[in-house]
Amino acid sequence: MKKFPFVTMVLFISYNSIFADGKIESYKSGLDRTMSFPDTEEYLTISTDLHTHSVFSDGHVWPNIRVAEAQKDNIDVLAITEHLEYQPHIMHIPHENRNAAYIEAKRAASGTDLIVINGSEITREMPPGHINAIFVKDANKLYKFDQNFLPEAKELIEERAQGAELPEEQMQVLENYALGNLYPALEALKEAKNQEAFVFWNHPMWGSQASDGIARLDDMHREFITKDLLHGIEIVNTGTYSEEAFNIALENNLALIGTSDVHDLIEWDYDAHNNEHRPITLVFAKERNEASIKEALFDRRTVVVFKDRFMGRSQYILPLLKSIISISSNGYREGTQILKIEIRNNSSTYMILENLSEFNFADSDDLISIPKNGKVTLQVKTLEVLNNIDLKFKFLNALTSPKEHPVVSFRVST
Repeated sequence: MKKFPFVTMVLFISYNSIFADGKIESYKSGLDRTMSFPDTEEYLTISTDLHTHSVFSDGHVWPNIRVAEAQKDNIDVLAITEHLEYQPHIMHIPHENRNAAYIEAKRAASGTDLIVINGSEITREMPPGHINAIFVKDANKLYKFDQNFLPEAKELIEERAQGAELPEEQMQVLENYALGNLYPALEALKEAKNQEAFVFWNHPMWGSQASDGIARLDDMHREFITKDLLHGIEIVNTGTYSEEAFNIALENNLALIGTSDVHDLIEWDYDAHNNEHRPITLVFAKERNEASIKEALFDRRTVVVFKDRFMGRSQYILPLLKSIISISSNGYREGTQILKIEIRNNSSTYMILENLSEFNFADSDDLISIPKNGKVTLQVKTLEVLNNIDLKFKFLNALTSPKEHPVVSFRVST
């Protein structure tokens, strides 16, 4: 008896369960990777990863995997920002449309709460290095290849080839990258501005852009800032953090950005077994939509979350911290002047506080660690029965500038 119809049906079901609408129907992990942060009194707190890659440039997964990972991590906004000029898989995954990754990711996220935005990585040698443009309308207008200028690209090709005889397809990738570098970054950024894109400088601390790991503004970057062509800078990228980039942002009114820049799988790069999460940028928006998130970025309303640390300007990080930490009273112990309080952490990040109050605790020193989405109880020695108390804490895992920790006060009714 022939069994071909049954085999065909099995293959048909398998195909549709994997590839229907580009969605991953079942992405399971034994660990909770959820990231969560409360809204502030004034704004919605939107979690974003604005720098990721897929096989449409030098990443190693299809865009629908990026969507599934973002959903698993409870990310609100995802940008897949492919290198426009560096396309190592182009021979095997040919595509003339540089919006392809966005189209695939958008389709995979349809019917979900994930907001996918279009982005591109303008890829140049230093200066200016690599620059991301997000909220672009058409990535194809941000780059140009002209084979007639191949002789002018020869120096960069030879530098990158390092004397090796490369296979034909690798040489083609290198030639395209070198030709792309001949198109002035200034012109690419002018086109990004025409498309009303938000633009930030990527990994300025990266060894290939700064051999000593020190982020520095070049005259070209200063020109971009002056002409309103550069709006942000990564102070965190993958596993790296730059104090110098943090200072550059504060001194030049650039948005503070932190990204995963993931190329492989998120679970390979960030070990949930050890409570590791991807770096993200929290954006404080008035509404949960693309236009409001874009407006917030242009207004520099961001806080970076990296390795259980928060980094942001005071006016945005202080309201966030006051939302993350809530303190309530459980009353005085009978016959004592010792007040029982509960400190709750409303986020997926461990919080480390140093007590700066006039009060001491009966059961702890001044260093308080509160687990993610957890709580601690403390006994406050108030010396007399009070109707309310003021507690002041320095947040040791938060920064308002390099080495500067914010201080937040809380009034607690007893």
